[in-house]
Amino acid sequence: MRTFLDRLNITKTTLLLDKSKAFANIEFMAKKAQRCGVRLRPHFKTHQSAQIGEWFRQHEIDAITVSSVEMAQYFARHGWRDITIAIPVNLREIDAINQLAQKVTLHLVVESQHSIDFLITHIKASVHIWFKIDIGYHRAGIDYGKTAEIVAMAQAVQQAELLQLAGILTHSGHTYKAKSADGVAEIYRQTFDRMQAVRTEIAAATGAKIEISIGDTPSCTLVDDLSEVDEIRAGNFVFFDLMQVHGQVCAFEQVAVAVACPVIAIHPARNEILLYGGAVHFSKDTLSDSAGQALFGQVMRADEQSWGEPVPGAKLVSLSQEHGIVRADPAFLQQTKVGDVLLILPVHSCLTANLMGDYLTLDGEVVRSMTSKKY
Repeated sequence: MRTFLDRLNITKTTLLLDKSKAFANIEFMAKKAQRCGVRLRPHFKTHQSAQIGEWFRQHEIDAITVSSVEMAQYFARHGWRDITIAIPVNLREIDAINQLAQKVTLHLVVESQHSIDFLITHIKASVHIWFKIDIGYHRAGIDYGKTAEIVAMAQAVQQAELLQLAGILTHSGHTYKAKSADGVAEIYRQTFDRMQAVRTEIAAATGAKIEISIGDTPSCTLVDDLSEVDEIRAGNFVFFDLMQVHGQVCAFEQVAVAVACPVIAIHPARNEILLYGGAVHFSKDTLSDSAGQALFGQVMRADEQSWGEPVPGAKLVSLSQEHGIVRADPAFLQQTKVGDVLLILPVHSCLTANLMGDYLTLDGEVVRSMTSKKY
């Protein structure tokens, strides 16, 4: 059977993008935000592409999230004027931050009094300040229980001429391990309750009306009613990935990117297929399969339009720099020959997209990003 791969002339490891799936994913989240009455400030670290960013404008989205000053600069150059850098502010980039703040409505994230004091003395244009709150993920943020410290920070921001207190922000990254919609909903409920308690303390001490911003794709996708918060910053939903499939956040058919990998060798004695596609293409993020073995990607069937169902028993089980090893059933090995192209769903599409740089749509269009290779 002929497949869409026959018309693309794949010669090397290539990141494929199904635009129709990405469009559907964007539309879903935009309509959900509208229904719930919350601001969708999508995280653009997933795609890092000005061209893909324009697809969001079709849904009247005009505010975005990024994960670095460099990314903020890139999207500012492409016309975005309301940007949150959703990582605790890097004080060493203050010169670049000041330049950005003079061009766009800039939102900065802090989690310490030290950072606030530094900004008070060094910032040269008005910026919006969000406090990063740790509600249980334990990656970044001030612990939600340290309300006295948080209130003191809020009072300091209120007294600063160029710092505008915007709200409190969190990322419930532990929803990725919830494994069910009920588990995600439970974490979301705990997250909101803790964030609301912090907001109440700040309001009581300062009179400030501040917002709550959350940012994980599982919560934003699976929780039906998000109207209690003011802003959602999900990003991975534009592509989804194997991690989201395993967490029951999305279905296989919703994943909008796949990596096309040429077959460079076959080893029947080991039931293995060697791919040109390694850690420099996928990253080394892993999942565990049902047997507890490391899983770096899932082999998918190609049809005339896109990728369809997963190939039973065919999994990407090992990665080195340029090599990938697929372990598969003997029947699939017999169907595969050196020179074929296999489609692999990545574990983490954000990292894969960052590494690959360019996308190739199923119509043969090259889509560039800020990490596109320049030789």
